[in-house]
Amino acid sequence: MNRAAQLLCGASIALIAVLSPHASAQLSTQPGLSWEQVKARFEAANPALKADALNVDEMHAEETTAYLRPNPQFTFAVDGTQLLPHNGVWQPLTGEQEQSMFSYLHERDRKRELRLETARESTRVAAEQHEDLKRNLEFILRSAFIQTIEAKSVLMLAQADLDYYDKLIAISRERFKAGDLAQIDLDRIELQRVQYEQELQSALVNLRTAKIQLLQMLDDRTPVEQFDVNGPFDFSPDLKQPEQFRQAALDARPDLRAALQSIELAKSTHKLAISNGSTDPTLSAWWTHNPSFNNPNDYDTLGLSINIPLRIFDRNQGEKQRTLIDIDRSQQTTEATRAQVFSDVDTAYAMVASNVELLKPYKAKYLDQSTRVRDTVTYAYQHGGASLMDFLNAQSDYRVVQLAYLQLVGTYLTATAQLNLAVGREVIP
Repeated sequence: MNRAAQLLCGASIALIAVLSPHASAQLSTQPGLSWEQVKARFEAANPALKADALNVDEMHAEETTAYLRPNPQFTFAVDGTQLLPHNGVWQPLTGEQEQSMFSYLHERDRKRELRLETARESTRVAAEQHEDLKRNLEFILRSAFIQTIEAKSVLMLAQADLDYYDKLIAISRERFKAGDLAQIDLDRIELQRVQYEQELQSALVNLRTAKIQLLQMLDDRTPVEQFDVNGPFDFSPDLKQPEQFRQAALDARPDLRAALQSIELAKSTHKLAISNGSTDPTLSAWWTHNPSFNNPNDYDTLGLSINIPLRIFDRNQGEKQRTLIDIDRSQQTTEATRAQVFSDVDTAYAMVASNVELLKPYKAKYLDQSTRVRDTVTYAYQHGGASLMDFLNAQSDYRVVQLAYLQLVGTYLTATAQLNLAVGREVIP
């Protein structure tokens, strides 16, 4: 029985080492990517993010188009060509009239400047919306990263549980051979191993699934077996006051900045609508050559004209009214976005604080307590001081507590990612 106690002690020490915060890095067969490396790869390779960045570039190109001047118009005409003979002589090019005209639309009331201002405001809105898309996609990426390292921790727990139980089976077989254990009890102990095998296979599948999701977001074709990530899988009991997160969110949230920028865009669009209601004259000049005139001094003439539309009915009234209403709509939308920012921060903060309160007793008491109960009952069972049912229940309780702790840490890390999303930048690493 001394050998049995040594085996149990060794298994307990191994399991504690596996569950330590740095175990994932120590046991990895190859160096895994950190969160910063994963995020850098995502920013460089994600197709959805790259496509949206190209949309911002398109908006920049629109600024050039918005500031272009109207093209001048050039017209050349020939008239008076002879179709029938005159006095029996057909001279088609005698006496024809040639005319060339140059015209230009003059835009008044700073239309070009206001179009450029509106285009620039649109670009700024698009840029902030791109940052907001990046913020949301990074949250999905961070969640997939957390799921991966959580799945690794659960897999290590399942493997350690199986290894520990295999040692117990080996000890039980020795007791059976020595006549200290009944066949039925040995069979029940060995049958219990099926549950450990199922948990191990489920952990393997969950880890593989999490890695596939992460690879998809990175647009990476690396085989799953060759891809790995590493990061801290723990929690911090320290948490700042919610007021600090709210103020940080007001400064950092790109969707709020986009909403504020939309107000400026609406104002610029209204100014442009007013400007578009003004009259733009068309200036024209032409030269005419007409040798059919009896006056030889009139063969070549110059002419000037100005065309002024009379905006009696259409003064762009509808667009003026619509864009004025759009300013108020943008302001109301901004207020709704600001309220949403506070709601997001407060909700995420409550989730983080709740998880911290749940995790504290686990780390301070329940983890060690579950290990101590399991080892004590196991030792008592090996020495005949506990029943088989007590032994199996202790094993089950230990797994439940350890797994619950890992899941709570994963929930905490996801909640901190949610808080980072709500604030608009990484406030909790």
